[in-house]
Amino acid sequence: MKQSRFTDEQIIGMIKEQESGIPTAEVCRKYGISSASFYKYKAKFDGLDVSDARKLKALEEENAKLKKLLAEQMLDNAVLKDINSKKW
Repeated sequence: MKQSRFTDEQIIGMIKEQESGIPTAEVCRKYGISSASFYKYKAKFDGLDVSDARKLKALEEENAKLKKLLAEQMLDNAVLKDINSKKW
């Protein structure tokens, strides 16, 4: 996944600027992003505070670690089943 050039706090700041009455096109021009990127950010971070965004990021990182651990365990399990199924 491509890394965003903006932190979660900056993205939330962009959204708050737009909600305060600045036109979306002007916010996009100011930060050098497309309107599609802005609306993608808005879909993900709308209604979040900075602390909520930090919690969300921590949960996403933990979820990624758990998925990796699960995949490794499933691979180990498949190898063990394959070894047990062979007749010696």
